[in-house]
Amino acid sequence: MNIVVLDGYTLNPGDLSWDDLKALGPCEIFDRTPPREIAARAANAGIIVTNKVVLHRPQIDSLPKLKYIGVTATGYNIVDVEAAKERGIVVTNVPTYGTRSVAQHTFALLLELTQHVGHHAHTVRDGRWTRSADWCYWDKPLVELDGLTMGIIGYGRIGQAVAKLAEAFGMKVITSASSSGKKREPNVAVVDLDYLFSESDVVSLHCPLTPETKHLVDTSRLARMKSTAFLVNTSRGPLVDEAALADALNSGRIAGATMDVLSAEPPSADNPLLTAKNCLITPHIAWATRAARARLMKAGVDNVRAFLEGKPQNVVGGK
Repeated sequence: MNIVVLDGYTLNPGDLSWDDLKALGPCEIFDRTPPREIAARAANAGIIVTNKVVLHRPQIDSLPKLKYIGVTATGYNIVDVEAAKERGIVVTNVPTYGTRSVAQHTFALLLELTQHVGHHAHTVRDGRWTRSADWCYWDKPLVELDGLTMGIIGYGRIGQAVAKLAEAFGMKVITSASSSGKKREPNVAVVDLDYLFSESDVVSLHCPLTPETKHLVDTSRLARMKSTAFLVNTSRGPLVDEAALADALNSGRIAGATMDVLSAEPPSADNPLLTAKNCLITPHIAWATRAARARLMKAGVDNVRAFLEGKPQNVVGGK
């Protein structure tokens, strides 16, 4: 069965190998595929592997030989699962691969926001320390995490990993009641969302994007936060009302925010967070350590192999 990888570059820019996938059948790998080229490139494909290339009903209907769609990510909203199901096409995802990497990046962002290491290192490289009248200097408030409260919204695998890191820094951890069914440590308190926003020194988002969680962080919730509080989002961009957050940052309503995700990626040049005060943004890289990508690659190949053996795993739609 012919295999086509539509957008392999992000997963594997050259530091991993596709050999295990190629061993499963004829395989063609494209770094990127614009929408207009999907039908031509995948015309003979029985198996498609995609990360962010959208396969909605028109694209699926244009591929008569298609039997399987493997999403090399946890989120699978890029695929019209119902359209695939109508055709008997199996759709799979990779439920977990980057837990530790995302938790690590969450704290990398938070530490940059509170310690400003990158900024001060840059000033040293520019020669400012050699010209300094004093033996040390700092431009922005330096914040110690010990004793602060982190509110975690979404207490799944990543939320739990972030909680452990927070506790290692001496932080108190609270989580929202909406995730009360998840296993948690005895010292992690379950609170309602309003309390979490008002009491947390750091609010960290790790919940899925659903109709109920879209713009979870809006003007009213930002108004509840402490003026010294920080917001961290390494989950999904649309969880945050970006215009409301920009207003809160620019007015000093909260102390800062840091994001690895935005509502549109790549963002438009007029996204208000790109120029907001005390806002640090990284280009959706929390998942992208080599270790995490290697796990993702292996899991994606294992999903294809299981399908070919007639025992599909991690199925989110289809038969």
